[in-house]
Amino acid sequence: MSITTVAELRTALGVGTLYSDAVLQEVCDASDEVLLPFLWNNDNFNVAHSASDYTRTLYFNDPIRTQFYIGQAIVVSGNDDLFDGTYSITAVGDYSISYLSEEGGRVRPYHDVNPFGKVAAQDDVDYSTKKAVQEASLMISIDIWQSRQAPSSGGVSIDGYTPSPYRMGNTLMARVRGLLAPYLSPNSMVG
Repeated sequence: MSITTVAELRTALGVGTLYSDAVLQEVCDASDEVLLPFLWNNDNFNVAHSASDYTRTLYFNDPIRTQFYIGQAIVVSGNDDLFDGTYSITAVGDYSISYLSEEGGRVRPYHDVNPFGKVAAQDDVDYSTKKAVQEASLMISIDIWQSRQAPSSGGVSIDGYTPSPYRMGNTLMARVRGLLAPYLSPNSMVG
């Protein structure tokens, strides 16, 4: 479920029933895809994986021993069908975790994952209940909607020196960063 609901977006835009729920839901989902990676979460990204019979192992660049524990439920995605799914961790190393899969007999040597795979454990906070995050999500949804309806949202000078008020530029997150400040992950602020 998206942080911004279709009903909230429909009301904020004042579009009534002019657009279908599916069209508005796409905008709400896009807002989540932009916003959620910047917030604290209980995810990590595996850089490689291997498989031996029923055991799957995921490898990380950073130490993960204190983040994951044996018996913890995780959702693995972004690898491939041999690794992706919901599992329970059976072993934790300094830079790796292992879990059992019901699908045996398939062996894969250690190899890199590009782009990285994602390992998600249960989050400790529900951002859909945080008012500041809800408002930021709604603002991003409105910007996405308005960019779809009026690309560039204004004129662009042919000399290239007049800044364009393009809504989907690098200032999209900057406009809501004040609302999100208490929830931003330091991992998202690199660069």
